[in-house]
Amino acid sequence: MVQSAGNMALGRFSKCCRSLLHEPSKGGFCRVLQPGWTERCAGAKRHLLSEDVIKLQDFQQRKLAVAHLVTGSKGNYIELFNQKLQRNELILRDELKLLLHLCQSADDMMIARDAMYRYHAENQNLAFGEFKFGPVFMRLCYELGLEEMAAATLTDKTMRGFFNDATSFNIAIDMLFTKGSHEIALEVLRTMRKQGVPFNKDTLILAAGTCYKLNTPESYRICTALLEEGQTKGHFIPRHAYCFAVALALRQNDIESARSLYSQIMSTDSRLCQNLKVVLLAMSGAVTGAVSILSEAFLSKSPSFVKKPEFSQEVVDLLRLRSEDGPHMTRVEQIVSQLERAGQVIQQTLDDMLCYTPTGKRKPAPITEERRISRRTLTPLQSTLLSE
Repeated sequence: MVQSAGNMALGRFSKCCRSLLHEPSKGGFCRVLQPGWTERCAGAKRHLLSEDVIKLQDFQQRKLAVAHLVTGSKGNYIELFNQKLQRNELILRDELKLLLHLCQSADDMMIARDAMYRYHAENQNLAFGEFKFGPVFMRLCYELGLEEMAAATLTDKTMRGFFNDATSFNIAIDMLFTKGSHEIALEVLRTMRKQGVPFNKDTLILAAGTCYKLNTPESYRICTALLEEGQTKGHFIPRHAYCFAVALALRQNDIESARSLYSQIMSTDSRLCQNLKVVLLAMSGAVTGAVSILSEAFLSKSPSFVKKPEFSQEVVDLLRLRSEDGPHMTRVEQIVSQLERAGQVIQQTLDDMLCYTPTGKRKPAPITEERRISRRTLTPLQSTLLSE
């Protein structure tokens, strides 16, 4: 793949170089758990998109292939391109594609951004074909840590229509989420909606996660509205988005909505869902229900090689707090102590569980060609059973 990408880049590079050279509350979730929980939530730095979506490694491989082919010319090419911009000359599609694959610094990105603006102004009434510049530019920003440039370019009204795919917006929002720039991430979401770019499942996860981090009445309203809209239209809503929404409802002390949202999760067997369920039951006053979940986890008859259910320390602490001086306090202490001794109580917070980076799909093992010739006798093998 790298070689083919490099070969294509080489052909375009030759053409482009010729062109340039010859043309010069107490019940509230965060307060109940532990002091400072809200601040810890705001400080978590985790990506919400997997490598399958970001595809940064594939992009970097293509960049390496292009850089290898144009060794010694990269600096000249970018400088020549900058001169072309200053002369207000026409920007060709393949020139811009090559420029984006040669950027290595913030200064290079400034030239690339100016080139994109010029290209869009010259071609906004034309179809760009199958190639999309947006994801390439966003992966560059991702690689170089230029989330502010990414957000500013996406939200610039003069660039409307250039970023016409969900991937560009999703990568930018993921960057901003990781940097803790949740207000700006929400603005990017609003721009995406205004420009009519359809939300996909990754967008819903990012939107719900951003709203959860902001934890304001406004972000709560936006989160619930997005999920309700998706349900009304019959769209698939990922479990991760529901979990963020449930946690946000709990942080906003809206127990009924949290219960309703949780009931819409199709599969609740995950560790995150089980921890959310315990919090939901504890905050609802259903201590016996929470104890039942913990007891079932402790008495699980799963094989030894299967990991037993685990619960966050802050979640069991919340249950202890809610059962304090009540009729179930002794039973809660007993089951929590049993889980602690069994190693089923962990220090990972609920926020850590929510803000995890998915592993993505595993790449299938390469299919090896079946050997038909014996290595020993050099005669054809009659059956795979005879293979050595």
